[in-house]
Amino acid sequence: MHTALTRPLARRAVRIGTAAALALGTVAALGFSQAPATAGSAGSCSPTVSRQPFGKTIEPYTGKLTQVFRYTLSNCNGMQVRLLTFGAIQQSITVPGSNGKKADVILGFKTLQDYVTEDSPPVTANGGPYFGENIGRYGNRIAKGTFTLDGVTYHVPINNNGNSLHGGLIGFGDHIYAAKEVHGAGTAGVAMTIVSPNGDQGYPGTLTETVTFSLDNSNRLWMHYHATVAGKATVINFTNHDYFNLAGESSGATYNQKVQINANRYTPTDKTQIPTGVLARVKGTPFDFTSPHTIGSRINQDNPQLLIAQGYDHNWVLNKSGPTMDGLRLASHAWDPASGRELTVWTDQPGVQFYSGNFLTGTLVGISGHIYRQSDGYTFETQHFPNSPNQPNFPSTVLNPGQAFNSTTVYQFSS
Repeated sequence: MHTALTRPLARRAVRIGTAAALALGTVAALGFSQAPATAGSAGSCSPTVSRQPFGKTIEPYTGKLTQVFRYTLSNCNGMQVRLLTFGAIQQSITVPGSNGKKADVILGFKTLQDYVTEDSPPVTANGGPYFGENIGRYGNRIAKGTFTLDGVTYHVPINNNGNSLHGGLIGFGDHIYAAKEVHGAGTAGVAMTIVSPNGDQGYPGTLTETVTFSLDNSNRLWMHYHATVAGKATVINFTNHDYFNLAGESSGATYNQKVQINANRYTPTDKTQIPTGVLARVKGTPFDFTSPHTIGSRINQDNPQLLIAQGYDHNWVLNKSGPTMDGLRLASHAWDPASGRELTVWTDQPGVQFYSGNFLTGTLVGISGHIYRQSDGYTFETQHFPNSPNQPNFPSTVLNPGQAFNSTTVYQFSS
């Protein structure tokens, strides 16, 4: 049954990239800032990467105490990204504002122990905020933790409203990755690899994923995902779970920041936040971000979908037209009027989960000692659609042995 569904996945990087390259339109036409011209805009200066120990913790696959490292990527314009080999986590992203003042623009924790105990602990209900994590095997939700593949029904852990969320109780954000520095033309980065054994959290096949983070001098953070599976077919849905606050992670509510999403449709959900299968039009609803709106301007409307999620926590179906950058199409754009910082997200994925931080309840202390509360950050999780293994009309998330999955998302900052 899944053979016809897996063929598009194997070719997706080529097909979508070609379509995006042919798409008409510019960033300016939709009200977005133009991308910097080149990755070498800082002259002969090149981005750098460095490494330092960041403590030790138990690796669940081996049960052994294992060293964790923090990699720091720095470019020549003052942008810095800190990455942990634990969870392939982005701990901080520091960028300058229009006045030159730098700020960390993602939510995070200060210590390794904070990430181990708070970020995605193995509990059966609402397992954590997942700050900055590389999410896998399957990002977002699978209904009732059940799907059928090749005639076999698989059960994965239930950890969110009777469903499976972000890979189960011990997802990819709870493991320590092998890492190595990588250098390209005008970029510096780190490649992080995880090998997930057959049966890991109930998923079939031995899956190898490498996520490569690269920083250039155009203030672009590139994230390239590569995966293969051996033995059995599996389902995958990788994403990054940064919570953005362009005013700075300790600045409080983001409701006055503006968001635009390149999507005419979204996937409404049932009461447990599983998509109904309908690709609903956003026009005339609080989910219409085709033109810029502040996050808070419509979040309190009496809308059944907003009530279910306690705000925005939905998948937008990205348009196949619109601005492109290096074969990637525009997903979303956000900016903070006060600091002048802007974020543009580019991807080859079919969807993006915009989440407004609804379940930050004042119980977590962030990297700078600030207590995080509802609305203090928001996500743009580029992805395949939630519950795709149980929705034949959604783009396939099946990966077969002998196939390679490749996908790229870029966070581009400007001020």
